[in-house]
Amino acid sequence: MSNLKPDSVIACLDCPDHVQAVLEASMWASTRLQAPIGLLHSVPSLQQKAAVNYSGCLNIDDENMLLEQFTTKEHLSNCELKSQGKLLLHQATTYCEQQRKKLKTYTLHRHENLNESIDYVDDKAQLIIIGHNVTCKATLSQLVRVSHCPILVTHAPFLPPTTALFAFDNSPTSHKLLNWLCKTSLVRALTVHIVMIGKDNSENCDALREAYARLKQAGIKSKKALLDCRDVTAALHYYQNENDIGLLMTGAFGQSRIRTLLQGSDTKKLLGSTKTPYLLFPKA
Repeated sequence: MSNLKPDSVIACLDCPDHVQAVLEASMWASTRLQAPIGLLHSVPSLQQKAAVNYSGCLNIDDENMLLEQFTTKEHLSNCELKSQGKLLLHQATTYCEQQRKKLKTYTLHRHENLNESIDYVDDKAQLIIIGHNVTCKATLSQLVRVSHCPILVTHAPFLPPTTALFAFDNSPTSHKLLNWLCKTSLVRALTVHIVMIGKDNSENCDALREAYARLKQAGIKSKKALLDCRDVTAALHYYQNENDIGLLMTGAFGQSRIRTLLQGSDTKKLLGSTKTPYLLFPKA
């Protein structure tokens, strides 16, 4: 029987370099969403069983010696992989309890790759949080593309944002993201900059004005900007840097396959270049 709790924040503990950052981001999101944290660790039994060095990934000393014992081997058996995962999950639980005692956490130890694990939690989770450097064979963009749940990608260290940039393009996905932002408590305390990259014409101005009004009506402190620029990625990064914005939010992979093949994906470019937490909303 599954112990997956509905509307959880799922913390993907797949990469040693990002375990603490993922936990910090999960605690930040959990507090705002008033949701439990599901600590997810995937153990794909069919992949190469190389030892992964999780020792020292958290400021917990009681079991680091045991974790270090696993990293002295080049490869681990299925039983050793399972034990390593259990130790990591116990450390992650302890870390969360030490940081914020009122947070509710539970563990999900999956014996499958991260793709399959995300598919398992996808329909019931409220938010999935993953480190920028994933250890599974699938690329980060592939993981994001198949998800039906919002995904927050974080670098290390995680810095709690006070401002957010919402890249609005008047597409069905961006309107779906707009509806979500108006309802969720995740960004309620943030200043949201709604930014549109496109021609300064009446159609774009009207669409941006209406979206901005929706955010204001929802009680979200907001600013708006229309930038006439061909390079979407460069324009968003420039605006984000100029305004010192700590969180980027866009729809995920909204372009057609043909356009992506010919011009490349803005989502993939942003995933590769952004240095702040990046929230991606599933395609409508």
